[in-house]
Amino acid sequence: MRQERALRTRRLILEAAASVFDECGYEGATIGEVVSRAGVTRGAVYFHFASKRDLAQGVVEEQFAQDGVPERSCKLQEFVDTGMVVAHLMPRDPLLSAGARLSLGQDVFDDIGGGAIPGWISRMETLLVAARERGELLPHVVPADTAWLITAAWTGVQIQSQKLSGRADLEQRMSGLFQHLMPGVAVPGVLGSLRMSPDRGAQVVAEVAAVRAAEEGGEEPAERQAEAAEAVVNGAGVG
Repeated sequence: MRQERALRTRRLILEAAASVFDECGYEGATIGEVVSRAGVTRGAVYFHFASKRDLAQGVVEEQFAQDGVPERSCKLQEFVDTGMVVAHLMPRDPLLSAGARLSLGQDVFDDIGGGAIPGWISRMETLLVAARERGELLPHVVPADTAWLITAAWTGVQIQSQKLSGRADLEQRMSGLFQHLMPGVAVPGVLGSLRMSPDRGAQVVAEVAAVRAAEEGGEEPAERQAEAAEAVVNGAGVG
């Protein structure tokens, strides 16, 4: 019970810190404000995080500990889903939003080793390697290079969407990015089956939530899972 309580407190602190970093940036954020928003003691914060730098690193790393994209038989669909889920959650999840700000901010970039960027490159490269093993990639595609370039393109889309629309069009723009880039990555037979519509991220998030609810037990969550799965199937022909 003590361990569970400690984990809940740590998560509470990270969520509070994310909101502070997202609003104030690294330099403007203070431990005092994190303490206030989390509703914990300063000692509790320092029990889990030795410094503001460690707290920022924790926020960056926490995004990789959250529920991911369901495993797919088609790894390029999993690749697309990863980007579309991030696009859907970025305006809604302070941990993702703060992670992006901390990763791209010049005041903190070097201090936390590139922030989330290396982690996203690695995750996307892993998916591309798996896609290559399944024969889903065009012959010229080098997974490491493609992962680097698509992550860089995603970063640019996120920054531009933030500047021009406050991320209101992020899902639309991310969908457009994949629709432009995937013809140079996927073999024709796979390309035609990829779901890349702007609402793809929302569909996958609903699918994950339904599966999680079903695992917690009860018939009603199972029914929600079926409904979410049906929604995903109905979206197969879009994008």
